Amino acid sequence: MNPAGSASSSSRPPPLVIVGASYAGTQLADSLRRLGYDAPIIMLGDEAHAPYQRPPLSKGLLSGKSSAASLALKGPDFFREQDIELRLGTRAVALDPGRQTLSLADGSALRYGGLALATGARCRTLALPGASLAGVHNLRTLDDALALDAALSGASRACIIGGGFIGLEAAAALTGRGLKVTLIETHPQLLARRLPATMACYLEQKQRDGGVDIRLGQGVRQLRGAAGRVTGVELADGSVLDCDLVVLGIGVQPNDELARQAGIACDNGILTDALGRTDAPHVYAIGDVANTLQPEVPGMPRRLRLESIQAANDGARALASALAGRPEPYTGAPWFWSDQFALKLQMAGLALPGDETVIRGDMAADRFSVFYLRNGRIAAAHSINRPGEHMLSRKLISAAIPATPEMLRDESFDLKHLAASA
Repeated sequence: MNPAGSASSSSRPPPLVIVGASYAGTQLADSLRRLGYDAPIIMLGDEAHAPYQRPPLSKGLLSGKSSAASLALKGPDFFREQDIELRLGTRAVALDPGRQTLSLADGSALRYGGLALATGARCRTLALPGASLAGVHNLRTLDDALALDAALSGASRACIIGGGFIGLEAAAALTGRGLKVTLIETHPQLLARRLPATMACYLEQKQRDGGVDIRLGQGVRQLRGAAGRVTGVELADGSVLDCDLVVLGIGVQPNDELARQAGIACDNGILTDALGRTDAPHVYAIGDVANTLQPEVPGMPRRLRLESIQAANDGARALASALAGRPEPYTGAPWFWSDQFALKLQMAGLALPGDETVIRGDMAADRFSVFYLRNGRIAAAHSINRPGEHMLSRKLISAAIPATPEMLRDESFDLKHLAASA
């Protein structure tokens, strides 16, 4: 597909079709227009809502500190002003890369010049008896969050299944709304796939201090109900936790079915290069659905499917640069954040087993950073209520700046001196 040009509307090329109306899709369309790309753009969203922010769903919206109206990614005039055709409530059902056509659920089809799959991910299902009872909630979409919020007025006890970030954020938010919350995690450690033990144990204690009853190393046998509504969670040991509602936080899986059915290479998401290109001509993937080739770093996997706003936005910018004829892969360190009670956890880079752990600051005062050294360089950093150090850490990690434990541990040593050499 040709990027920006001066052709008249009657001779404009087939559109770039973006499947997915969230962060990645919106950022791609925005970045393309900023780069002067003037080919038609059509964005398809299977939800009824215009693109919105997802992190507040388990943070501000659920805690009652923000409203649904405040979540819009762009103002109401953005899509019209940027000549982006936004089609909501529209679901793509099949893809033919050979004919460059996309079939829609209403029976129509779109011919595309380029196709960007920004289809995201969906909640994993709980394959246990009682999972379909009323009062059992997922927390992924705006409709999910609004349904859960509406259910809180008649609830006093909640069980959260899953000790990942969604589960912990929901636990903090629901506790703040006055509910008695029990969180159940099958693994003996919270966030076992995401955080080293030092930070995971710290967050566990803060959740307990906040009033959350945490059950680690506990499996769930079934959900119990009466008159079609959930009334409790039966654990693997036979004990039962009474509750009015259940929130599932057991992870997500990528929405890669369109690509798989079309024969495009997938493995834990759609496989792409560093610019978002798949192995099918004119087909791209960005955001949570993309398993992207990473820069070669010793000890790190060559491919990652990162579920984060940063990965969605930066992947979209990289693809936009390629489509506009100025390819520029993103090479910065991945970063994430989580809000729980009065804590803001900000994470940069990816820690690995065997990294040397260095604590800077006072954990008891809830203001500190944990640095992870690998081969004498900062590979990752987790900061609690220290946004300045988080920003510096991202720069230090991306630049592979050498550092020693003594430097990082000594709070009189200004980390800006390290950053200045980047």
